Amino acid sequence: MKKYLIVGVCLFICLTVSANKYGVQIRLSEQLLQYVIDGKGEKAYTMLSDTVKSQIPQSQLDGCWKELVKQFGAYKGKSDWQEKNFPDKVAFSCNVHFDRITLTCLTSFDKSNKAFIFSLYTDETIPPEVQIKESNIKVITGKFELPGMLCMPQRIDKYPLVILVPGSGPSDYDETIGPNKPFRDLAQALARQGIASIRYDKRTKVYGTKSILSGKKPSMDNEYVQDVISAVQLAKNIPGIDTAKIYIVGHSQGGYLAPRFAARCKSIKGIIMMSANARPFDKLVSDQLHYVFSLDSISPEERKHLSETKRQLVNARKIGTKDFDSRIALPLGLPASYWQDINSYQPLKEAKLLSCPILILQGMRDFQVTMEDFALWKKELSGKTNVTFMYYPRLNHLYMEGEGKSVPSEYYTFGAIPDYVSADIANWIINNTK
Repeated sequence: MKKYLIVGVCLFICLTVSANKYGVQIRLSEQLLQYVIDGKGEKAYTMLSDTVKSQIPQSQLDGCWKELVKQFGAYKGKSDWQEKNFPDKVAFSCNVHFDRITLTCLTSFDKSNKAFIFSLYTDETIPPEVQIKESNIKVITGKFELPGMLCMPQRIDKYPLVILVPGSGPSDYDETIGPNKPFRDLAQALARQGIASIRYDKRTKVYGTKSILSGKKPSMDNEYVQDVISAVQLAKNIPGIDTAKIYIVGHSQGGYLAPRFAARCKSIKGIIMMSANARPFDKLVSDQLHYVFSLDSISPEERKHLSETKRQLVNARKIGTKDFDSRIALPLGLPASYWQDINSYQPLKEAKLLSCPILILQGMRDFQVTMEDFALWKKELSGKTNVTFMYYPRLNHLYMEGEGKSVPSEYYTFGAIPDYVSADIANWIINNTK
């Protein structure tokens, strides 16, 4: 089983490599790996074929080594390069040793001595205590079938399970943005700590405008809640899952809706809310736009756009009242029924009614859901013994580390959720399931 593919696009094309070039290509392999080790992504990037360049951003090469060290411990050295013969190519591999694991580095080069394979991965070298298994699943709600992934620990008889619910928009099951896959990172990290997970594509990604059953109106229920309920039912039928220890992990809008999930799925053990907004939705959107536009100072066009969006948001809050103006466009392209659902939902009050364990996490550098939201959750829920609060000074909305003011472009720089986040979640789950 090959896991933790860090960088690599394995394009198995026909290639004839003569023996007298092997020495050259082994030296190229060594140089390419060394550039990655040294954090010289721009130099490593020049050694890749055009096809690989089109699929791996340079930023991914810049930061991947730091993430490997963060995940697997200090680098301890590497073995000599060995030839690996495939039916249609010759490749080269070496073992790369870290404190907690050994990775395999695999390379292969085209006739121009450009790498069309460069991968760092684990296979049978994974220690038994951190082995995981991933398998394709489907979350089914009526006619809607959503591709997903089940990630399970090995060598454990019974284990808790979390259902990962992403934020707004048509997200895939890894919650992919740029080179980053935060839900994949979190699922695999939790599995290494004995916690299984289900993640799945959102209905809006798979079905788009056909995500609503005939005769039904768009709402957060048919975008989110119905499929969460289906995922919970699926989890209960998976061998090896302790059905009394099923949790929901919601990120961003998925976290905002977590109190509703808990109210509708009373059989779940608890909820984890990652960057869940507590501010009214219209204020959240307005504040986000103002922040982004203010990063480079607001141009006249941006100021006009911000003003119009605010006008639309204020009007959307009035849907269902005599003050609503139907001549004003609804914001974000969402229909009136969806805004009515948003307007009626009160997450702070719903969370306060829950008796199940609740964990609320927040990154201090998050500009989308901010410490203002975190403070509102604490103000409303701090007196409840079932709620735990944690925040992280260096993390942004994707739970990736950085310094200074967070900006949207950093989402497209390769990173990974730090081990301490998954450890906090795992420890909280284990302490609540004893």
